[in-house]
Amino acid sequence: MSESESGREAVAVVLDFLPHGRADDDRPRYQKEPLAYALTESDFRLLELTLERDGGIGIGDSVTVEPPEDREGIEKVREIEYDDLSAAAQSELEHAVVDVVERDERRFVDFYNDAQPITLRLHQLNLLPGIGKKLRNNVLEARKRQPFESFDDLEDRVAGLHNPEDVLVERIIEEIRADDLKYRTFARRE
Repeated sequence: MSESESGREAVAVVLDFLPHGRADDDRPRYQKEPLAYALTESDFRLLELTLERDGGIGIGDSVTVEPPEDREGIEKVREIEYDDLSAAAQSELEHAVVDVVERDERRFVDFYNDAQPITLRLHQLNLLPGIGKKLRNNVLEARKRQPFESFDDLEDRVAGLHNPEDVLVERIIEEIRADDLKYRTFARRE
């Protein structure tokens, strides 16, 4: 269910702003609409935003993309793939993901608290880079005693788990970039 279907507002962070549209658009400059590339904060979808001429948007800005009646300065929203992003947007992506994870630490710490088995042999925690059977079991044992309160708490209580925030960021970026992943936990695709 998307944010608009559930009635919630969807916010995206701007990765790149192209005041004169895409370079590969052969139309004269005055006919091109300004564009921006953005990443939704709730489910890490990549978007191309067609902007109104006087829309003042900059890299790093947060913009409302859903519901449509709450959009300011945005004419059209289209979901895109990673390869459709500009080079500048691709280079900004990791910074944006880190910012989202830092701003909403509770949500991502709760992933470690709430992760469940996917199949008899595969657990959601095993999808994270560097987390094998032993480290997964360490996380599961520590959370049985008491839920994790923060990334620092997680790192302090789970032997062998270093930079739990960076591990999540790496997985989120992998889900955004890859077309052929069987399991997605963070980045939704239409």
